[in-house]
Amino acid sequence: MHIDSQFDGGNITVLACEDPLNIQVAIQKDTESEFLQWFSFRLYAPKGTDIHINIINAHETSYTKGWINYKARYSYDEEIWRQADTDYDGGLHIKLTMEQDSVSIAYFAPYPLARHHQLIRWCQGQGATIRSLGKSIQGRSMDLIRTGTGPKQLWFIGRQHPGETMAEWWMEGFCEALFDPANPLSSSLRQEATLHIVPNMNPDGSFLGNLRCNAAGANLNREWKNPTQERSPEVLFVRNEMERTGVNFCLDIHGDESIPYNFFAGPEGIPAYNKTIERSYKNYTQYLLDRSPDFQTAYGYPKNLPGKANLAVCSNYIAEYFRCVAITVEQPFKDSDITPMPDVGWSPQRAKHFGAACLAACVPLLHDLD
Repeated sequence: MHIDSQFDGGNITVLACEDPLNIQVAIQKDTESEFLQWFSFRLYAPKGTDIHINIINAHETSYTKGWINYKARYSYDEEIWRQADTDYDGGLHIKLTMEQDSVSIAYFAPYPLARHHQLIRWCQGQGATIRSLGKSIQGRSMDLIRTGTGPKQLWFIGRQHPGETMAEWWMEGFCEALFDPANPLSSSLRQEATLHIVPNMNPDGSFLGNLRCNAAGANLNREWKNPTQERSPEVLFVRNEMERTGVNFCLDIHGDESIPYNFFAGPEGIPAYNKTIERSYKNYTQYLLDRSPDFQTAYGYPKNLPGKANLAVCSNYIAEYFRCVAITVEQPFKDSDITPMPDVGWSPQRAKHFGAACLAACVPLLHDLD
């Protein structure tokens, strides 16, 4: 047997791998950080072998409640990801029987940089303008996709937290719907608005196998009030471009470790919150409820009290600075409890459909935006 994590997005330390029924591994911390949660590795063992993997430091991770009712993902082709038999008792126990001679196992279906580059090239082939806004700390491009000719400026960003890979699967579905020539909603949207899309805000953290941080250990979703070239250039470049274009609406796409639902975190707590922002926020929420059975509003984070929002958080900063609707969109690492699919859980394919639904909900919103 053999375990490999020396690849784009890999994360695991092997402690023991001689007995297939007693494989001992540990998750590594994010680069220059104490965050600890993401894992991704490949296991090689003969077809038919029963496997029992114990992640021994699961109780030391950043979000231990995330392991309750959680199922690890596994795949033999890295296209179809299924939920493994998984239990948590302080260690995270993953059990499966090898259907082939190697299997990929991860916290959630990975979205490697090679696939990101393929997405960028595909969008360019559909007529999008592609720009690099600058370089990350380790020199990776901050890719921007731009399309549309209308006056409303709509922004969509994902993977500030690199281990929340469902965000870029969402982006793939969003872009496929946006550039579908047979989709009249997309055509209308591109005529009435200009769309700015950053599918991966944290390419370094993605490559390094981090859950939340970039190469400097910065949690980018806490850097928006005062980003710096040294610590958070990824945010600095995107924020500068937003200031150049303006923002009328923004979705910041994430994943949540503990809550088994898709939900919004809205701008209610910003000092500038007013009836206009409130109306557009409530309308977009209803538009998405009408278009996606995977979305709901009963479960989520507590609302910020008036004037108490943390303006270092992306959606709060953007909503306050640009006096617009900016929303954090959360997807589950677990299955969606209102629309469960026990075999695959919340999956890349489902995230893509959710991205397409969020796109469709933008069309009726355009008439609400200033």
